[in-house]
Amino acid sequence: MATRQSVDEYLQRCTEAIEYAREQYKTGSQQEHYNQTEYTKALQGLENAVNDINHLSLSANDQQQDQLYRMRLQLQQLQNEMIIRHH
Repeated sequence: MATRQSVDEYLQRCTEAIEYAREQYKTGSQQEHYNQTEYTKALQGLENAVNDINHLSLSANDQQQDQLYRMRLQLQQLQNEMIIRHH
């Protein structure tokens, strides 16, 4: 079972990934293709976070699963926005 501390720490890392991705999204919309590497890195960070949440959810209790589910939705929404904006 996932510990409360491990879930809290992971949710914090997800929040940091979201903040980084939002910065790159903003920069990308201003600079177009000039920050391609960082933009791609941010998208990969979001994808890694989604995959990790899926894995962590397997050992989480009901409340933790709800928290992880809501975080996964945030990650995927930003990921989708970045992909749509990029193409």
